[in-house]
Amino acid sequence: MKQDAPLPIVNVRKNLDIVPASLELARAEIDMATKIAREGILKSLLADHIDKYDYIIIDCPPSLGIVTTNALVASDRLYIPLTAEALPMKGLAMLDDVVSEVRRRVNPTLELGGVFFTRFNNRNLNKEVVKMIESRYADKVFKTKIRENITLAEMPLSGQSIFEYDPKSNGAVDYMALTEEIIAREEK
Repeated sequence: MKQDAPLPIVNVRKNLDIVPASLELARAEIDMATKIAREGILKSLLADHIDKYDYIIIDCPPSLGIVTTNALVASDRLYIPLTAEALPMKGLAMLDDVVSEVRRRVNPTLELGGVFFTRFNNRNLNKEVVKMIESRYADKVFKTKIRENITLAEMPLSGQSIFEYDPKSNGAVDYMALTEEIIAREEK
């Protein structure tokens, strides 16, 4: 992710473009460490493309480095996928701190769009974590939960989306329901 290099946008099907992961993206954390105004590199790269899309979704690694910070600076809404377990819940407190600092220093328009649960299996631990997150984030917690299922684990090997790989699977059903819930919230 270089300031002067254009985004490598690839059209994969009608109404869907992606910027695929690459070795260069994997090095971005190291490359950006010495750049001036490094937190705004992604925002400047996206500036020429903002009006072309209804939604731009930035999938971030589960870390709080410069790549994730760039995504937070470039975004207006944050959606947090969370496994309903103890360690991810603790990581959420660290994310809250980073988001607050990004809001205060660089991007005052960033807001929490919502939190949703992935790999949900309805065990007591999952239920307890959901209660704790709901008490903390209230109406920001999505009702839809992405259930744990093997199809979601198998699908990446196929090179297809879950909707192509097995459209009747729990994973496809759950992600479609989540998409509809997000869109319904955004249209309010």
